[in-house]
Amino acid sequence: MERCFSSLGCPECTLEEVLALARTEGLPAVELRALGGSLDLPEYFARHYGTPPALAARLDRETVRVAAFDTSLKLVGSTEAEWEAAIAAFLPWAEGLGGVRLRVFDGGTGADGEIAQMAGRLAWWRQRRQVRGWRTEVMVETHDSLFTAAAVRTLIDAVPGIGVLWDSHHTWKRGGEDPLVTWRALRSHVVHIHVKDSVSRPSANLPYTYVRPGEGEFPAGPLMQALALEYAGVISLEWEKLWHPYLGPVAEALQVAGRRHWW
Repeated sequence: MERCFSSLGCPECTLEEVLALARTEGLPAVELRALGGSLDLPEYFARHYGTPPALAARLDRETVRVAAFDTSLKLVGSTEAEWEAAIAAFLPWAEGLGGVRLRVFDGGTGADGEIAQMAGRLAWWRQRRQVRGWRTEVMVETHDSLFTAAAVRTLIDAVPGIGVLWDSHHTWKRGGEDPLVTWRALRSHVVHIHVKDSVSRPSANLPYTYVRPGEGEFPAGPLMQALALEYAGVISLEWEKLWHPYLGPVAEALQVAGRRHWW
């Protein structure tokens, strides 16, 4: 497994600070969602690095790699104009780094016809990617409507070969599935995994409260044992400090996870 963390956990940090934190914690990769207090990564890169070749030159000297750019796009709920604009903004930076994966959300509520909408949007992407020779790939996060293995499989069946970003906490907490069962059902399609921990105590915005790795109820042990043997992709601590300010520093969460051999 390639361990990393999402910059959602330190949204005010600069890219240099995010990379430095990864080096300090001995992590080979980072997942970028927010930088310098902004979710607009293309604008941040342009302001601080100027051009995609300049950013690539900086990262070529770096031991930590960028595993993903997390967009806000949804397969259901984003317009074609929003897709065109976001792809045009993100693609030069992703391609400049050799084809960094772009995260998109599933969107939707599980209503009839939504899988067909998702498949149509992904077909739009694949057609343009093939014609234009892009190396960048999209991965779909199990976030809004795809919160069980069966639901995710309906999308996989409609779009064979699509990469899945599996939010393992989401399918466990909202879907009620044992993470090991979900993993067995989806493992051949998972390219990136989000992990986090929580307790069944309401917080300001959720019916549960996030806690440091190993201090909650998420059954990490059996899942991590399986992943150690069966998975060679990215596993990312998604410490959602931007959305949940009660959380402590992401560096502390990473250190706790390491000391407890949580992942």
